Amino acid sequence: MTTTITVNGETRHVAPGQTIADLLASLGLDIRKIAVERNQAIVPRSRLGATQLAQGDALEIVHFIGGG
Repeated sequence: MTTTITVNGETRHVAPGQTIADLLASLGLDIRKIAVERNQAIVPRSRLGATQLAQGDALEIVHFIGGG
């Protein structure tokens, strides 16, 4: 059994009970360099490990890129 979510417009299947931090780790993303919006609400970085993904969630992940 899997949970179906959308990440940046693409459908993904994740394990039930997986958190946003788990998803980010599986994608190889550094939580210090991204922002996550879940169902049109920003998720504070401090809550990424405690926020479980639910069926139908829509996530937008934005990467910060430094430059000069």
